[in-house]
Amino acid sequence: MIPVGLLVLSLFHVSLVGSQPTQSSQQAPGPPHPAGEQPPLAPDNLSFPWSRLRLPRYIIPLHYRLLLHPNITNLSFTGSVQIQIDVQNNTNWVVLHSKGLRISMATILDQNLVLPVLHNPSHEQIGIFSPRVLSNGQKYFLYIEFEAELAEGFYGFYKSTYRTSTGETRILASTHFEPTSARMAFPCFDEPSFKANFSIRIRRSPEYISLSNMPAKTVEVHDGLLEDRFDASVKMSTYLVAFVICDFKSVTATTSSGVQVSIYAAPEKWLQTRYALEVAVKMLDFYEEYFNIRYPLPKQDLIAIPDFQSGAMENWGLTTYRETSLLFDPLTSSISDKLWITMVIGHELAHQWFGNLVTMEWWNDIWLNEGFARYMEYISVEATYPDLKVEEYLLHTCFAAVGHDSLNSSRPISSPAENPTQIKQMFDTVSYDKGACILHMLRHFLTEDVFQSGIVRYLRKYSYRNAHNQDLWDSLTNVQTCSEEDFISGKHCYSSEQASKNAVREHLDLTAMMNTWTLQKGIPLVTVTRKGPRLLLRQDRFLRTVMPSDPLWSTLFLWHIPLTYKTDASNTIHRHLMTTHTDSIHIEEDVSWVKVNTDMTGYYVVHYEDGGWDEITKLLLENHTALSYKDRTQLIHNSFQLVTAGHLPLNKALDLIGYLQLETHTVPLLEGLGYLETFYRIIEKRNEFDLTKSLGAYILWFFRAVIDRQTWSDKGSISERRLRSEVLSLACHLDDPPCLERARQSFKDWLQSNGTLNLPTDVAETVYSVGAQDDYGWASLLHTYNISLSAAQKSKILFALTCSKDTDKLQRLLELGLEGKVIRSQDLSTLILMVARNPRGHHLAWNFVKKNWDTLVQKFQLGSFCIRNIIIGTTGQFSSPEELTNVNTLLNFEEQALQLRATQVALDNVQKNVRWFQRNLETLREWLNKERDHSKETQML
Repeated sequence: MIPVGLLVLSLFHVSLVGSQPTQSSQQAPGPPHPAGEQPPLAPDNLSFPWSRLRLPRYIIPLHYRLLLHPNITNLSFTGSVQIQIDVQNNTNWVVLHSKGLRISMATILDQNLVLPVLHNPSHEQIGIFSPRVLSNGQKYFLYIEFEAELAEGFYGFYKSTYRTSTGETRILASTHFEPTSARMAFPCFDEPSFKANFSIRIRRSPEYISLSNMPAKTVEVHDGLLEDRFDASVKMSTYLVAFVICDFKSVTATTSSGVQVSIYAAPEKWLQTRYALEVAVKMLDFYEEYFNIRYPLPKQDLIAIPDFQSGAMENWGLTTYRETSLLFDPLTSSISDKLWITMVIGHELAHQWFGNLVTMEWWNDIWLNEGFARYMEYISVEATYPDLKVEEYLLHTCFAAVGHDSLNSSRPISSPAENPTQIKQMFDTVSYDKGACILHMLRHFLTEDVFQSGIVRYLRKYSYRNAHNQDLWDSLTNVQTCSEEDFISGKHCYSSEQASKNAVREHLDLTAMMNTWTLQKGIPLVTVTRKGPRLLLRQDRFLRTVMPSDPLWSTLFLWHIPLTYKTDASNTIHRHLMTTHTDSIHIEEDVSWVKVNTDMTGYYVVHYEDGGWDEITKLLLENHTALSYKDRTQLIHNSFQLVTAGHLPLNKALDLIGYLQLETHTVPLLEGLGYLETFYRIIEKRNEFDLTKSLGAYILWFFRAVIDRQTWSDKGSISERRLRSEVLSLACHLDDPPCLERARQSFKDWLQSNGTLNLPTDVAETVYSVGAQDDYGWASLLHTYNISLSAAQKSKILFALTCSKDTDKLQRLLELGLEGKVIRSQDLSTLILMVARNPRGHHLAWNFVKKNWDTLVQKFQLGSFCIRNIIIGTTGQFSSPEELTNVNTLLNFEEQALQLRATQVALDNVQKNVRWFQRNLETLREWLNKERDHSKETQML
């Protein structure tokens, strides 16, 4: 709304499409006005004063006073913001961010002038011109009025809906600002280093509540309109600001230090909030003790948003979640759902310290937020819910990182990122999973106490500030040699001899070591050869997309690798820092085996040359418990990764997992089964019918005893329950008659109960998937999906619906996902991947993506993890040269796709698959024939 007498300033819009930034994200901010960039001071022929993507550094925001009035009925909002700014160089211009906002008025409060506003849409910036010079060293109040529609999609200040059990659709408004979308809700300095305090007021009708980062007092404004006045926030970055206007209900409890914790959900899902409340209280208590820093806000709200693209978001004091990441229904949520909710809450609450209290200076170091939060999931859940056995999952986080990092299309953990698309792409496997794994390696290298003390110092010194990689290395280096007061005050500290003995080395040593892990891409391959009493070591870059015989590309890479190893001579874990391309270690002459990378605490792949793998295969068959379950799992993983890279014949890796018939631990069992399932699923998508049948029969024969041990219940430990879900799902997919018979009977009983029978949660997805194979079952499941109030149940049913062998049904699901009513848009990317996993939907999903590319980019935004998952997921099991050409043609034809790192990842994946088939198909066929003949001979005996 524009007050009477004020000018409409749309005449001043200027577009600078195509202008290029002149400052790299790796550079320190330059002087306020670099040579040749002094903004024009005259109002004649105004042109936009700033050409860079990053904002100028000469104006610093101190405090935002934000008033918002959303209209939930007409899906719009009006607002005003008063920003106290600190001017650090004489200027006539204020440049800040704004995207999609209609600016109706801007002024400097003491000037009583309506100021011209220029727009640069390509950089999502506005420039406000003041005819009076804003003077160096002075503070001013910039005041802006604006309006906009609630956004469609999942970014900015956007609309969400939910449906009640009576069929009524209700609307709410929510925010998601990370990384660059606060500018869609209010004009602001939308970069992480511009930390400020925020005082927020929200006007609403009495039938709604509003939430934000801080607690609020409510006053009546006029005619029943209420205004929630939130306390001033702590100093924080714009991407952490949040507000929600809804009609939700909550449950509340208090931590031991007095923090009020509340869980919010749609009224009919209120009973599903109890578990999250218990977890959040425990987690906050744990983190306050672990970090030895009080949680700095008086409250922490967690809210389940019905439309939410990511899993959750760490807004300070108001964390937002997908319903599947927060709501636990004991009747329909499985043990895996429970673990997921626990880990996500642990992740977001870790961010209240890592990310919120201390924030990376720029998005190139987002791993300082996400890698730490991912790693703290494991530390926090292990401490608070030991029965969930979360340590069993850390290996798989590192395996995921290896999978990405062993492609040429990987990137360094710390990488340049300037525009919003590049920044969104930083939220990937490298930042999260590799970040967590190098922290795990560092924790074991430094010892747990030194690691914990170092990160506490890091958090204390940089509280309410921004940090770089180097700040973390400094904090960890000086743990034992510097008082906390001296370190925080910035005094130089020297390492002592004792510190060196404890593996905390000189400042430059730790920096040099960790720079090899954060500033170069890839993962090392350590090749081990036994020569009498010496262990010969060589390190190269491990790549699955080139052959070992290719040119010596790997000599360009060198890591400082904290090696660990064990032998049969003792239980001692030996340590060695490898800093050169080749190295050697003296071991006992008479040891019968050596296992390098104990418990996979190090982030590297190990290859045992000259019969080394035969020794390990023999050990596993004769005495597999001589190695820990983590070591056994890592050996299985490494062997099959080496097969893909061409370092090891497939039959050697298949022979190695032959011991699994003796295995009783879930994790290595699932690792071996997982590789066989992966081979089966990729082969069944080709015209290799005999081989598909042979491999399926072998899997059922080999794991017969494991399959037969499973009960169709929810009994047992989390490890046993997880094994049950995976094994029975695969057995039914392989058309195992006993599995299919039991699943069909369970589905029939469920149908006849008219929804009153609750299936065991661990096998519900398998039962639904079998039941979805006929028309009536599929239609019944779709109906249940439509009316269910359980996000966990809907997720299981959606997967089952995509298991249909009827391509018309699969096509209908994709169309429903695109429409976004029955199947929400937030679930579309997952739906596409589920359809692509189905042999009947393999090319259907890819063709759908090709046809609807522009719509998908519009829904999810270029660079988002949804677009990345769609590109990589739909092509991930292509394995023929023709499919590689097909993918190459589309992704190179789509100009937007060329901007994405995911495009090269997808092409690398398909190329890897093509090579795998060329090298290993006949080997697999011969090996299966040999095993079949062997099993026949055994039966005859």
